[in-house]
Amino acid sequence: VQLQASGGGLVQAGGSLRLSCTAPGSTVRLKYVGWYRQAPGKQRELVAYIQSAGSTWYADSVKDRFTIARDSAKTTVYLQMNSLKVEDTAAYYCNGPINEPIPYGNWLRGDYGSWGQGTLVTVSS
Repeated sequence: VQLQASGGGLVQAGGSLRLSCTAPGSTVRLKYVGWYRQAPGKQRELVAYIQSAGSTWYADSVKDRFTIARDSAKTTVYLQMNSLKVEDTAAYYCNGPINEPIPYGNWLRGDYGSWGQGTLVTVSS
């Protein structure tokens, strides 16, 4: 199953955006999904993830500004991004094991095989 991110765009610093993650053409429930980002010239980094029971994790750089959430049907995972900074500029991707829990280190490595098309977030000063 390949996950698809959407909702990116151009926003001024201090503004907000909400990204969405879905699995087009699939009825799979998104139980374990994370958001990653990759800025130009930098490695991909884990931003946040949500687990089946609703527990969440955030990178220190986005804590208290970003919120990961999911609809009750577990078909869409959101990333609400507030107080955006120029350094949040990146291509954002959603991915994860989807159906089963994995260790924290595996979330960091992000070895899921395939990655869907990300969505570009550009924050201007």
